[in-house]
Amino acid sequence: MEEAGAVVATAGEAELNLSRLSVSPETLESELEARGEERRGAREALLRLLLPHNRLVSLPRALGSGFPHLQLLDVSGNALTALGPELLALRGLRTLLAKNNRLGGPGALPKGLAQSPLCRSLQVLNLSGNCFQEVPASLLGLRALQTLSLGGNQLQNIPAEIENLRSLECLYLGGNFIKEIPPELGNLPSLNYLVLCDNKIQSVPPQLSQLHSLRSLSLHNNLLTYLPREILNLIHLEELSLRGNPLVVRFVRDLTYDPPTLLELAARTIKIRNISYTPYDLPGNLLRYLSLASNCPNPKCGGVYFDCCVRQIKFVDFCGKYRLPLMHYLCSPECSSPCSSASHSSTSQSESDSEDEASVAAHRMQKVLLG
Repeated sequence: MEEAGAVVATAGEAELNLSRLSVSPETLESELEARGEERRGAREALLRLLLPHNRLVSLPRALGSGFPHLQLLDVSGNALTALGPELLALRGLRTLLAKNNRLGGPGALPKGLAQSPLCRSLQVLNLSGNCFQEVPASLLGLRALQTLSLGGNQLQNIPAEIENLRSLECLYLGGNFIKEIPPELGNLPSLNYLVLCDNKIQSVPPQLSQLHSLRSLSLHNNLLTYLPREILNLIHLEELSLRGNPLVVRFVRDLTYDPPTLLELAARTIKIRNISYTPYDLPGNLLRYLSLASNCPNPKCGGVYFDCCVRQIKFVDFCGKYRLPLMHYLCSPECSSPCSSASHSSTSQSESDSEDEASVAAHRMQKVLLG
């Protein structure tokens, strides 16, 4: 580990590490000005400046004048309430790390950010662990962003304009208060990693299936009760985390079931035993009721249901990689539907068709929900 305050030069570039200095912000400002003067005649440009954990309440004024070629700036773990205009002078900045500060109020980001050269240069932005209640509008104009982290803030929603970040590959929004996923999120063609865990999300829009580059989707610890079937179209998905949702807790661990009424029991008997009847045998309301019968999806059951059914998780083969839990309906708690393959490829076949169903479900559930 390099000593704090040391200048590290490697292969034509340099890094200045001034983290955790036990000095006042004023002294640090003077130190930066001196280092900036030293660098003016240096052969290699200073590309990385590390200033975390220094009790900074504002960006040092010496940034723009002393370090014009910076590509990475780390000001995490300070007491910043705003990133001032000094930031706009870093015309070639690619990575900005400003997590665990006090950013989030009015003026937290400099005016004109989206119109500055940073719009074309900034690729990685980490603002996690701050106080943002909404995604700043100026961030949505940073068209070169590839990674955006806003985890551990106080975000209430995701703006539809998120679709403007067409270069985005990684979006981290875990640990907020988000309730809905906008359909526009599905319009990010390069998105590989999407983290929405530890929020209050109740449903997943089917438009998320348009994220054809998505490899990892984290949705654990939300309020999800089902998944759309369209999610099966995410053919490149390698990791899916769903633990801590009612989808798992309510329908897998604590199965609830209200007994059918006498009317439904009689109607089930008529359907299951193929008792014949004509429109002249029964009143019109009973004929309509009998026409509403739904077949139990378990091929070994042969039962039907009307108003009363059991919601349960069906583990469907997903591209031969793992089983995906989708909601389906059974006629009774005793009816256990075997997992069936959802792959339409002639070469894709369930590897566990002959295995015991209970053990398969438990194994696959662990792999999907905890993976």
